[in-house]
Amino acid sequence: MTIIQLEYLLAVANCGSFSLAAEHCFVTQPSLSMQVKSLEEELGVVLLDRSKKPVIPTEAGEVVLEQARKTLKEYNYIKEAVAELKGETTGKLRLGVIPTIAPYLLHKFIPAFVRDYPKVELEISEMITENIVEALKKDQLDAALVASGTCGEGIIEQELFNDRFFAYVSPENPLYERQNIRIEDIDLKDLVILSPGNCMRDQIMELCQARRDTPTHYSFESGSLDTLMRIVDCTPTLTIIPEMAVEYIHKEHRDRLKMLAKGATSRKIAVAVRRTYVKSSIIRALTETILKNIKPSEI
Repeated sequence: MTIIQLEYLLAVANCGSFSLAAEHCFVTQPSLSMQVKSLEEELGVVLLDRSKKPVIPTEAGEVVLEQARKTLKEYNYIKEAVAELKGETTGKLRLGVIPTIAPYLLHKFIPAFVRDYPKVELEISEMITENIVEALKKDQLDAALVASGTCGEGIIEQELFNDRFFAYVSPENPLYERQNIRIEDIDLKDLVILSPGNCMRDQIMELCQARRDTPTHYSFESGSLDTLMRIVDCTPTLTIIPEMAVEYIHKEHRDRLKMLAKGATSRKIAVAVRRTYVKSSIIRALTETILKNIKPSEI
């Protein structure tokens, strides 16, 4: 049994396909298949049900996979621990980022991180929170940038900074003339929101105590905050956006930005990791770099 065999087995289980796993591991499919087959022969059990699409682990495979994840974690920790002793920050960081953070934050810290930690290989994926949590638990991600309080049991969240909510209001909407808007004054029929799967949507729905069956003459949902604002620009609607998006609103449209009344709500941006995470020096470097490269007003 080898580390390579365990890595290939885990890749097939995560990808659900030998071909995709081979692509992920940068090897040929025959080479990967041969290694997995050799592991099965050594253990004397079938680990993967190849008749299913996608390929799924057998009962024995589930047992081996659970131990394989632990083994690979400890194996990676050896390299991480030695690097820390040598005062180095090195290795791969697989980072997940939710869509309502990625466009507004990544470009602010990535150049500095790459410059200051040239031995770290940064691999970034934009994903919704549900998929991030699953990927963290399956060891497909090392860390993620999320809204605090959205990851659930088994995940540790380190809060970085507060991100207030603002209303973005069409000039044709009755609330446009106000400088401050109370949540209870928002007509839910006029509110355009993010599509299901975005944790910020859930926060807004809870904030407004909105019901899914609320009657409406106009309904629009999108996975993009920018798209929602463009819809507001051409319809008598409004939406809720985070503070980190404010600086990217064109100056000609800044009049559409309204403060929400004090006590309305905000979200906290956090770095999320598994409770059993390793790569502590790289994740520490990530959090320090983020905090150094955002404006003081954003904290």
